[in-house]
Amino acid sequence: MANTTFTGPVRSENGFEDVTKNATTGAITSNAAYGKAIRGGVQSLSGAGAVDLTNLITELTTAGGAAAVTLADGTTSGQVKIINMIVDGGGTATVTPTTFANGTTIAFDAVAESVTLVWNSTIGWVATSVNGATVA
Repeated sequence: MANTTFTGPVRSENGFEDVTKNATTGAITSNAAYGKAIRGGVQSLSGAGAVDLTNLITELTTAGGAAAVTLADGTTSGQVKIINMIVDGGGTATVTPTTFANGTTIAFDAVAESVTLVWNSTIGWVATSVNGATVA
């Protein structure tokens, strides 16, 4: 379907879907469906590393030692990022966002700990929900 410009109100019975097209490969990716369940990709992160900004969810797995994890600034106000610990190998995963409205770090040290963050271009990542994780 071609792009269409509307001048009046628009209503959809089934919601709208945000899609992107990779300019190099031509691959189409569905980012979310509004009016339905929110869908998004999942990043699996084992040990230290960077939380990506392209997937909605990041699942953390730790080994015996501490894992330093970074989170860059978001790309658009309203961007949502969910981080969950799914495997506790004995270490703590400490996420350090570049810009964090609620503190400086988020520590995960047990399975099922999670945080939901929303990016605000003025004040940074805002923790809107914290389940067991430690915000400091």
